[in-house]
This record gives sequence, structure tokens and C-alpha cells, in this order.
Amino acid sequence: MKEVFEIPIAEAGPSGIERRGIDYVPSRERWAKPVNLFWMWGGAIFNVEILVYGAILMTFGLSFAQAVFIIIVGNLSYALLGLTSLQGPEAGTTTFTINRASFGPHGSKLIAVFNWLTQVGFETEGLALVVIAGLALSSKVGLHSSTGLKVGLILLAALIQLLLPLLGHAAILKAMRVLVIPFIILFVIFAFLAVGHVNVHSVRHGANWQTMLEGLAFIISASGLGWTENGNDYSRYLPRHTSGKATVGWVFLGTFIPSVLLMTLGAAVATFVGSDSGSITGIATHFSPWFIWPYLIVAIVQLFAINSLDLYSSGVTLQALGLKISRWQAVILDTVIVTGLTSYAIFSASFNTLLSEFILFIIVWVAPWTAVYLVDWLLRGRRYSAIDLQRTKGSLYYRKNGIHWPGVIAQILGMVAAMLTLDAYPHYVSVVSNATNGADFSIFAGLIVSGVTYWLLARGTVPAEAQRQQAEPDETAIASLA
Repeated sequence: MKEVFEIPIAEAGPSGIERRGIDYVPSRERWAKPVNLFWMWGGAIFNVEILVYGAILMTFGLSFAQAVFIIIVGNLSYALLGLTSLQGPEAGTTTFTINRASFGPHGSKLIAVFNWLTQVGFETEGLALVVIAGLALSSKVGLHSSTGLKVGLILLAALIQLLLPLLGHAAILKAMRVLVIPFIILFVIFAFLAVGHVNVHSVRHGANWQTMLEGLAFIISASGLGWTENGNDYSRYLPRHTSGKATVGWVFLGTFIPSVLLMTLGAAVATFVGSDSGSITGIATHFSPWFIWPYLIVAIVQLFAINSLDLYSSGVTLQALGLKISRWQAVILDTVIVTGLTSYAIFSASFNTLLSEFILFIIVWVAPWTAVYLVDWLLRGRRYSAIDLQRTKGSLYYRKNGIHWPGVIAQILGMVAAMLTLDAYPHYVSVVSNATNGADFSIFAGLIVSGVTYWLLARGTVPAEAQRQQAEPDETAIASLA
């Protein structure tokens, strides 16, 4: 029996680069197990980036107790990631190819653009944090920050970042499992050094309920909701009849536990680092001088790893958009774009502001899309026609002119509802948020409005549509489309 972290020969080229993009994964290549997703997501989430999110949360003016409550509740949203990992084994393809069932081949492209922009945003954030950490290490050896040094580190980081996404799915899973242990060790040391400094009463009275809702929106977006569009890109290598409970359970455990621990530690450290809250380098400088070296080195490696998930997903999303390029070419194209955006972020004086506002604004499209995607899956009895997902014309999902209007209408209404209830002060405050003194209902409004709308519009047609598809995928016919 093949070792579970060996890159399957069928999906890897002579250089070890994964050839498979959004095309159907045949049963002979379904080598993964649900527990592999536990290690992959655990390796991704045990990351200094998640620590920074916890520290940023404290800048909302919350008490430590309020922050911990929001962290626990907000990270329950990783159940959504588990649920949006259940379609890949059935459909055998990536998220935004499966998305053709909900929106039609052409209607899906608009949502795929939103996803691509989101993935690129997270890639830029991760690469910028790598460069910031590299600049901190450079200063420790006497190299002063300069334009030349920043440019050099940006280019070096971009080249290194190419490696895992180019190698592909199996290599990413293997790397994530290896990286879990060193970061757990670093986490334990960090927690030990911090425990004597934590001031849980640094903010005695805390914030009002409106600010708590805004903080909850930030955490939900940075945790489970912000990853829902990636889930099936990795679960598609699970056998078709894999246990759904096992898949959801392993994904949830691999994400919820490390995220709660790291965000809580980040919030705790923020109680005594003051103005350095939310800074990847500022946090570490408040500890023993020897600690910053292992901290930043491990942080850089982990940031490269978590960025690999976004870069892999953004590559297959470009293919789902219809670009006639291979997966590895899409990865290179994305890397070039992200390198330019990272340069802007590094030379900007407001990186943390850009980060928090970006995370809040992705709510506007992700929450409605997640609702439509899951409601559609349930309406069609959790079944897909794999061959029709691979076709762009003349398929079961083509409908009228390649657009499934119930999905598009539900998405638009959900986005409008989210915008009407979003608080992204100071740049944007919605009508409802302004009337409620800063409350942010955008996630809940987006989910409910789009989910209910889609159910009302599609409850008659989608179940009937699902009845017309084959019970089992014809892998020979699907392979002929490649």
C-alpha cells in the first residue's frame, strides 16, 4: 500500500511538479485520508500569522476576557471549512469548478474573480510578513534597512515561495505535517516566556457590544469563513465514499484547536507589548534576545507554508476562470503579481491597517457565497455530475447562457445585505452600522439573506436537476475531456 505522503506518480511530472489542475481526479489517484487534512490544516494554522490576529483583536479596545470569548466563538466557524471540504471527494475537482453547479459555468467566473483577489490578498499579506521578519533578522546581524535590502528580500522571498505550490498537493500536505512539531515547540516556549508578563486587566472595562460584534466579524473572517473557498482544493484527493463525519471532524480539530491557542496567546501578549500589538517583530522583541532568532526563523518557514495553500488555490482558480494555462504557469503568474503587491505593502506605512480592512471587506462576498454553495449542495442531495462540471458548454449545469440566475441573484442580494451592515471604520460605515453605533452584522446578514434567497429560488429546479445525473461518474468519459 502506498505511503500516504508519497507524491503519486500519476499526478506528478518528471520534475516532481504536480500536473493535475482542475481536471477530475480518478479513483486510482484518490490516495488521501481524512486524517491527512488534520495534519495539513494543523501545519498551516500553527502559524505566527494566527498569533498576530489575536494581538490585532486587542487593538479593538476589548478586555482580555472579551477577546477570549470572541476567539472561541469566532473559531467555531471552522465547522464551515469542514462542510466546504465535503464536495471535493464527490466531484473530484476543485472548489471553483464545483461552483459551476451553483452559478453556471459563466456565472461562476465572477465569483472566481472575487476568490482569486482574496487569495492574492492573503498571499501578499503572508509574503509581506516574511519580508518584515527578514528585515528584523538582517538588523540583528548589522544590516540596516534600505531600499536595496527590501527589494532583495522581496525577490528572494518570492522565489522561495514558488517551491511548494509548484510541487503541488501531496508535497504541501507532507510539508505541513513536518512543520507542526517545530511550531508547537516554539509555541510552548513563547507561552512560557509570556506567562509572567501577561496583564489580563490591562483593559478593565472592555468594549461595548457593538465593538465585540466587529471583533467577532474580524475573527470569523480570519478563521473558518476565510478558508471555506480552499477546502475542496485539498479534499478532492479523498476517495469518493470517504466518511463525511471523519472529514469534517479532522478538518475542524486541525484548525479550531491551534487557532484558539495561538489567538489567545497573541491576545495575552498584546496586554503588555502595548503599541507593538499586531506586529510580527514587535511581539518578539519584548522577550529574551536569544528568542527572537528561533522565533523569526520558524515564523518565516511557517509563513511560506501557509502562503503555499493560498498560492495553490489561486492557481487553480485562474484555471476555473477559463485561462488556458497549466497549473504551474498559473502559480508563476500569481507569484509575479503578488511580488508587485508585496512591494507596495512593504513600502507603505500602514500595513496593519491594510491587513485588518482587507480581512473585513472579504466578508462581503465570502459569507454570501458560502451560504449559496452549501445550500446548493444540500438541495441537490449532496451529489454532483463530475463530467458536467468539467464541461463549459452543453452540460447539465449550463442552463441558459451558462448562468444559473438563482445563484447570481442570491449572491448579489447577500453582498448588498453585507454592505448595508458592515462596519469598516474609518473608510466605510454602513447605514445599519451607523444607526446601531458601530455594530457589524455583515457576516450574519450575508449568510442568511443569500442562503434563504437561493433556497427560495432554486428549491424546485436543483433537486430535479440532480435526479437527471448518473449515479456513478463515468471516469472513462471524463478522461476523454482532458
